[in-house]
Amino acid sequence: MTLALDDFRLHPAALGPAEQQALVTAVLAAVTEVPLRHSQTPGGRRMSVAMSNLGPLGWVTDGRGYRYQSTDPLTGRPWPPMPPIVAALWPRFTGRADAADACLVNLYRDGAKMGLHQDRDEADLTAPVVSVSLGDTAVFRIGGASRRDPTRTVRLSSGDVCVLDGAARLAFHGVDRVLAGSSRLIPGGGRLNLTLRRAGQAP
Repeated sequence: MTLALDDFRLHPAALGPAEQQALVTAVLAAVTEVPLRHSQTPGGRRMSVAMSNLGPLGWVTDGRGYRYQSTDPLTGRPWPPMPPIVAALWPRFTGRADAADACLVNLYRDGAKMGLHQDRDEADLTAPVVSVSLGDTAVFRIGGASRRDPTRTVRLSSGDVCVLDGAARLAFHGVDRVLAGSSRLIPGGGRLNLTLRRAGQAP
């Protein structure tokens, strides 16, 4: 059953076990070209989540700020292509005819979490954001367009897909914690989150 709250759409168990495993295998193979690592915020704080990117554009954070670019800032190499099984999630859950041009890959382990934030570094803030949960269950928090708005929490289990669209597109959201050991899907444990976006200008 799909849960729709103010344009935040949660599709529980949208991906079956075989598809989850195929996604994990494809993503972990792809990011070997630009391995997952802990980036720094513009203020110099080490992020607890390990990150990489797939597709034409990748989201990065360092002393220069938050932004999208076509290459890994450390190596200068282009981001690995988005595997077809990953790219196919965009039209499937948005119903759009265009394609995602960025897939942020986040690995949560060892108490990693993500503070409340908005996704607003994209050129088109009307395009939805698709988030795919794989592995350990996350306690996800979502609020409104202001940091002061009330928030609610939702547990995101492996195979759940959520879409932030419309009024929820600029909602503050984050991950309070990950329930370690709640899944055996990810080699070495943890939660793998795929976030698909339209980051660049429409053609």
